[in-house]
Amino acid sequence: LANTNYERTHSRTLLLTRGLQLMLPLMAAWWLLANLMNMALPPTINLTGELLIITSMYNWSPLTIMLTGAGTLLTAAYSLHMFLMTQRGKFPRHIIKMNPTYTREHLLMTLHILPLLMLLTKPELIMGPLS
Repeated sequence: LANTNYERTHSRTLLLTRGLQLMLPLMAAWWLLANLMNMALPPTINLTGELLIITSMYNWSPLTIMLTGAGTLLTAAYSLHMFLMTQRGKFPRHIIKMNPTYTREHLLMTLHILPLLMLLTKPELIMGPLS
C-alpha cells in the first residue's frame, strides 16, 4: 500500500500524501482494512496472536502486562495516525495528475488479505487441532 502511494506521489512523507481518499477511494478501503487488521480488531487473526502473546508474557512475569499493553496501544495509535495522515484531509496542491489504481494492485492486495481471511475462518491450520 505504501508503494502504491509512492508510485503516485513520488514521496514517502505522510503529510504530502494527504487526501488520497478523494482520488483513490478503493485504495482507501484497502488502507482501512489493513489498518483494522493491524490494530488486532476482532475477529482478525492478529487479535488471536496478540492475546496469546499477552497471556504468555503475563504468565512469565505479571509486570510485562504494562509493556505489552503500551506496545498494543502504540501500535493502534500509530496505525490510526498513519491512516488519517495518508487518506483524510485536503488534497495536496502539488499533485497535478494522478494515475488511477490498476487491477494488478487490487489483485495484489486481495492475495495478501485472502490468507488472513482463511486463517480467520479456520485457525486450526496454524494453532493445531482443538481438543
